[in-house]
Amino acid sequence: MNSQLINYTLHLADTTLILSQRNSEWCGHGPVLEQDIAITNISLDLLGQSRNFYQYAAQLIGDTDENKLAYLRKEREFKNLLLVEQANGDWGQTILRQYLFSQFQYLLFEQLQNGNDEQLAAIAAKSIKETAYHVRWSSEWVIRLGDGTEESRSRMINAVDELWRYTGEMFLPAEYETLVDVSLLEKKWLDKVKEIFNEATLTVPENTFMQSGGKEGRHTEQLGFILTELQYMQRTYPGAEW
Repeated sequence: MNSQLINYTLHLADTTLILSQRNSEWCGHGPVLEQDIAITNISLDLLGQSRNFYQYAAQLIGDTDENKLAYLRKEREFKNLLLVEQANGDWGQTILRQYLFSQFQYLLFEQLQNGNDEQLAAIAAKSIKETAYHVRWSSEWVIRLGDGTEESRSRMINAVDELWRYTGEMFLPAEYETLVDVSLLEKKWLDKVKEIFNEATLTVPENTFMQSGGKEGRHTEQLGFILTELQYMQRTYPGAEW
């Protein structure tokens, strides 16, 4: 059993699942109907990605039920990035969280689809078109809000102040991250982010202390609340099926 590959696959699955759950909280609450549908569809894209990763992880473990990995693991067993578990806040904070992650995920999938693991390469190749849309959609909103009204700009500045501290973890390799050297993605990611921030008249923070630990199971208090809601039905009614 390749424990490093299992842990890495779980990291990818957990990250997309938790962001999907976060985004789904906007369903029925978006600022306009079109964007309500858009954020919900992105949630479904991420959920589909997470299921593919969980199925592969279950296969590696030797189990046939990937649902256990999503619904029956405890907080310290989850390996998602801290960024994706952060609160939705307002629309600007949700948009910025999506953009910062999607820009990273696109670069990661570019590497994974050409990697040595055929299954992860296939998932990445299948998902990268979705991720390209996520980048385009969220970046357009970052620009619109950052270079918009005084109110929207103020909210985006607050979103940057709140979320930037969680971006450094994306580029700090965990012990099990051996297929892609994520540290090599940082410069290209930062260049892309700076392009969007320049259009949005936003400033990239400097000398920020970066939070980390999510990849090893050390999370903010936010994750516990997310899992309480996400796992409620399965834990209350074990084995229940539709």
